[in-house]
Amino acid sequence: MTKRDLVVRIAKDTGLLQVDVAEVLERVLQGIIESLEKGESVEFRNFGVFKIQTRKSRVGRNPHKPENTVTIPARRVVKFKPGKIMRRKITGV
Repeated sequence: MTKRDLVVRIAKDTGLLQVDVAEVLERVLQGIIESLEKGESVEFRNFGVFKIQTRKSRVGRNPHKPENTVTIPARRVVKFKPGKIMRRKITGV
């Protein structure tokens, strides 16, 4: 599903204009990005939690030349942990 598909579905279900739905969705996504950028976690009850984690630096190797090692620097990554309801619906447990 793309962002466009989601906008069309929400507009159809609610009777709102697609332009308005697209603007609200874009603002929600921007809010999530801004919070994560600040290092804050974003929690949607029963849906899930977005968190920023820092991966440690590590040593990597080129598979074509394993004798050459490369230092992979530490970096921040976004992790998502699904909420209870989402986990139940997806896994069936």
